[in-house]
Amino acid sequence: MPPGIYISVPFCRTKCSYCNFASDVFSRAVFEHYVDRVCADIENAPLVAAEMGGEMERVMDSIYLGGGTPTVLEAGQLERIFATVRRQFDVQPDAEVTVECAPGTLTQAVVESLLRCGVNRVSLGVQSFVDQEAAAVGRLHKRTTVLEDIARLRAAGITNINIDLIAGLPHQTAESWRLSLAETIATRVPHVSVYMLEVDEDSRLGRELLAGGKRYHAHFVPDEEAMADFYLVACEQLNAAGIAQYEISNFAGERFESRHNLKYWTRLPYLGFGVDAHSMLASATPDIEAVRFAAADSLEQYMSKAGLRRTEVSRRAALEESFFLGLRLNRGVNLSELSAGFGAEAIESARAAIAEFVESGLMERRADFVCLTARGRLLSNEVFEKFILEDEVVR
Repeated sequence: MPPGIYISVPFCRTKCSYCNFASDVFSRAVFEHYVDRVCADIENAPLVAAEMGGEMERVMDSIYLGGGTPTVLEAGQLERIFATVRRQFDVQPDAEVTVECAPGTLTQAVVESLLRCGVNRVSLGVQSFVDQEAAAVGRLHKRTTVLEDIARLRAAGITNINIDLIAGLPHQTAESWRLSLAETIATRVPHVSVYMLEVDEDSRLGRELLAGGKRYHAHFVPDEEAMADFYLVACEQLNAAGIAQYEISNFAGERFESRHNLKYWTRLPYLGFGVDAHSMLASATPDIEAVRFAAADSLEQYMSKAGLRRTEVSRRAALEESFFLGLRLNRGVNLSELSAGFGAEAIESARAAIAEFVESGLMERRADFVCLTARGRLLSNEVFEKFILEDEVVR
């Protein structure tokens, strides 16, 4: 399978309180220098891949521009990035080309620029269709903004649209969550991503929640039980509307699954460029399964050309990844395929954990496949931990 390309654009109009990504608000004067650096990295990709010990193909079938908000860049800057990719790689005619956009940044000029770049899929960071909830976390759009953007994209011929929603925002209730779901379904977009609010030290809202404070509307965040209920309601309503769940956080109409993101969950190769961008390539060394490498996670370090962080993926690590990434997918993991790739003895070591989770209702067997149940998806991290194998299992 051809690899995919991910390009990070870490610039935003405002930093949302829940955001734990390597993105922030910067002067527009920084943008041109950043684009220069990213384009240089793309041009140097074959050399870097060789230095990292990876095998790189030039044929590509997916490009994903994420962030941040890539559409804060000037049209010429966006077009230069895509032109550089197409000069360096053989991008397939039917490639999936996605750009993440914040509602309200999709002016007609930006949409026309996306078309010139060959973009055929747009992911909108909506998070909530309830204006109070969006405003509470620093989003700058309103419900009507989202609807106008979707109409503008469709008029331009871009119909493969994703909407991101977050379960657990401040002020969110069961009623308001159902309203956001209903609005999402009414738009008839073919793909929806549903994330549960992450509470960690990497976001302002997360730090405030952990400290028990009230800034950033932290005292209005629903509890974990409510968030879990919101997630289950989303699964029920989206599936009923024909937007079927195919991964823990992702739902799609038939043939609208994210081809790029499926590469991550099925361990296919990909190349990342920009701040905190990650890559995985097949290893050129026979006794290593793959190599992963990542750029610096701060703009300052990236622009100062800090070195890449490199990790070798052993057969043991590859098998572990095959379990906890594959189990994110609703279809689950094919044990026969893993047995053929890693050896029957390696799979045998996981059968006790599988039997335990089937017994407890967190997993189920479907012929050669094992997959998470609805409850198992809620407790997925607990399940994944059981598939960290002993060193001697895979040789």
